[in-house]
Amino acid sequence: MRLLAQTLSVCLALSLSLAAPSLFDGPKPADHHVMEKHHDAKIDRCQGVEFDAIVPDEHGVTFFFKGDHMWTGFHGDAALLNHTYKELSHTNAAFRMHHPDSADHDHVFFFQGDKVFSYYQHKLEEGYPKNIPEVFPGIPNHLDAAVECPKGECVADSVLFFKDNKVYQFDTRNKEVMLRQWSHLPNCTAAMRWLEHYYCFHGHNFTRFHPVTGAIVGNYPKDTRNYFMRCAKFGHGSNDTERERCSHVHLDAITSDDLGKAYAFRGNFYLRLSDRQTDGWHAFPISSTWKEIEGDVDAAFSYDGKLYIIKGEQLFIYKSGADYALIEGNPKPLKDELGIEGPIDAAFVCGDHDVVHVIKGRKMYDINLNATPRTVQKDALLPFPRVDAGMCGPDGVKVFVGAHYFRYKSPMLLSHSRIRPHPQRISLELLGCDH
Repeated sequence: MRLLAQTLSVCLALSLSLAAPSLFDGPKPADHHVMEKHHDAKIDRCQGVEFDAIVPDEHGVTFFFKGDHMWTGFHGDAALLNHTYKELSHTNAAFRMHHPDSADHDHVFFFQGDKVFSYYQHKLEEGYPKNIPEVFPGIPNHLDAAVECPKGECVADSVLFFKDNKVYQFDTRNKEVMLRQWSHLPNCTAAMRWLEHYYCFHGHNFTRFHPVTGAIVGNYPKDTRNYFMRCAKFGHGSNDTERERCSHVHLDAITSDDLGKAYAFRGNFYLRLSDRQTDGWHAFPISSTWKEIEGDVDAAFSYDGKLYIIKGEQLFIYKSGADYALIEGNPKPLKDELGIEGPIDAAFVCGDHDVVHVIKGRKMYDINLNATPRTVQKDALLPFPRVDAGMCGPDGVKVFVGAHYFRYKSPMLLSHSRIRPHPQRISLELLGCDH
């Protein structure tokens, strides 16, 4: 468990044709009144918008684009595109380059007709716009959508460009293009990578797909307004998120995996911290990611590239990655794997240490995960009659009790202290609620 990322679910959009060709080509004098009227119009995402592009900036803030308007984040009103990107009248596609060893790291690329624009911190890079083939050889003009796909999720660091039902996979390092034909996938007007998953937007719906095979993952299409924005009378995703994030008091378990993804479990849902920690925690059904588990997780911890989830007398071990794969032979009896009887209340590992600290009732048990067989090496009495969850990160140990958590600098201080630190509100100080 390497670090606690701190702030997790999801919300997206419907079809509404907002712009005549004259808006895209630039207004003629006779169209001046029409343009002013259009600029003054309030475009409501919740009425249904078929987006032209969706892209995060270098801070992880997601922007949605339609015609000459844009939205910042998952709620709020539309604003004129050229107030933020003054050189753009509209965009056909956009993606953020996120390769730390690239000169274009955290640059956002917009595609408009046969041109590409590169922005960094919302400022146009010198020398742009350029012809698309000059920057992305082999990529056609008048694109429909684009999305970045990093190595590990794709075979190599890539960008997926969509035009009609063709997908051009562009290797950003060697500039090679592989053409794929995913006729089973709807024609995407926008594409988005969100929490290591990939989404194609079409009309007022979206479809999740695998970035290498194009296979549709799950039961799709789904209405974007239920997941990627806050809309009255909609909001499977957003309502779950708000309820799970702010309406309950305790957590069942909390951890972060070796890739830095943070998870908090509560009932049948888990809360996931969004990329770059800027857009908060989002709620999903536990079974949507760990299909073998039906809620009410007792504890979770990460160790050696694996995520351990404990439920009752069973231990589920998953290989960490873009998706979680249950390791063959699991689940296993908790007693056989950790040498302790269930149920337990919490478990955590600190950094690269080989010891899992298991909390059960008033005691914390230390178990060496490198030992064979694994057995309890020592135990200590805690200053709490019962603990709901626990985790360890760069800022120390957090112990979760009811609506509060308590911070200790180390497991040793937790086991030796008889005075509780100042309590902190889970909803307010960890999950970012307003109460």
